[in-house]
Amino acid sequence: MQARFDSPLGPLEATLDGDALVELKFTPSVGPLPAPPDAVAGPLAAYFAGDLGALTRLRVAPRGTPFQARVWAALREIPAGRTASYSEVARAIGAPSAVRAVGAANGQNPIAIVVPCHRVIGKGGSLVGYGGGLEKKRWLLRHEGALLA
Repeated sequence: MQARFDSPLGPLEATLDGDALVELKFTPSVGPLPAPPDAVAGPLAAYFAGDLGALTRLRVAPRGTPFQARVWAALREIPAGRTASYSEVARAIGAPSAVRAVGAANGQNPIAIVVPCHRVIGKGGSLVGYGGGLEKKRWLLRHEGALLA
């Protein structure tokens, strides 16, 4: 099922398999799509309203390699309000020398915001790379309290 959720950052297009998110991406608002089911729309709305833990209630089913799945699972372990470097994520999955591969998996994350690749920053604390653009990454990190306004 394809659905659209209107967020403070613009429309998000969701692909669902039942009530599990397969994909969530920033998209221009083009063409009509139904709203996602309450099991998805509710936690997304709660997150944007300030309940930062709401996204943990969402089921995800991203499609990728076993390595990507390990990285994406590790990303969901980074709590709202915190960040981690690529090397920290690599260590967390037991592959400390796979920093570049972690970066590549992070860049291929199909479920924006819910699999919080925006919480991964450069080793020196710099905001690097985000498929939705650095302004959206900055907004999300500020919303979560990881960056000062």
